[in-house]
Amino acid sequence: MQNVTVMDIPFVNITKQDLLQEHIYPRLEQKKKTFVVTANPEIVMKTREDAAFKKIVQEADYTVPDGIGIIIAAKWMKTPLQERIAGYDLSLDLLNYANTHQLSCYFLGASEEINQKAVEKVKKDYPNIEIAGNHHGFFELEDYDFAKSVADTQPDIIFVAAGFPKQEKWIAAYKHLFDHGLFIGVGGTFDALAGTVKRAPAFWIKLNLEWFYRLSQQPRTRFKRTLKLFEFMFRVMFNR
Repeated sequence: MQNVTVMDIPFVNITKQDLLQEHIYPRLEQKKKTFVVTANPEIVMKTREDAAFKKIVQEADYTVPDGIGIIIAAKWMKTPLQERIAGYDLSLDLLNYANTHQLSCYFLGASEEINQKAVEKVKKDYPNIEIAGNHHGFFELEDYDFAKSVADTQPDIIFVAAGFPKQEKWIAAYKHLFDHGLFIGVGGTFDALAGTVKRAPAFWIKLNLEWFYRLSQQPRTRFKRTLKLFEFMFRVMFNR
């Protein structure tokens, strides 16, 4: 599988469906450890100031382009990516697969309330999934005993919604404790599952304006993130 490199980060150049069918699902069946990073422009910008984080993202098994900014940047560089792969959509596909194949999942991250609501939603919509465990995101990266307690549940899929770079750093630091499993950092996915944050309507997503919808819904929390998006595009266009 070919990659497209944007600001030193290699992104998989493949459709979501092909990624799942040809790579992710077979690795789950074979019980291979798999680390997936869903990277948007903010994450790419963070790798510029955090060398350890950059190395983690570069060495992940699959880094997917989660954000229209990545797609536009790749096209600007004349190395277009096939499509955007949103972390939320990828998570739903993984939950569907886990439900069909009766896999176990661990849900790590978000606040205790949101985490619990997300797990209850999963139990309702995906009744065949075994809940290996769940825990809020207020844990210390250096807490080995906590990580070991999560690893002892040996889930098939572990969703980590602790925000970047914490979620990726935690996965990189402790995946060796697990016998198998797919590890994916999913950012605000638990908020969407819990219903506390609404996904942009399909109309906005189709127009590649999900970022604008989010800004209009959460102007205070999204303003700085939107500035990062424009800074990212500036650096790509002017090779800074």
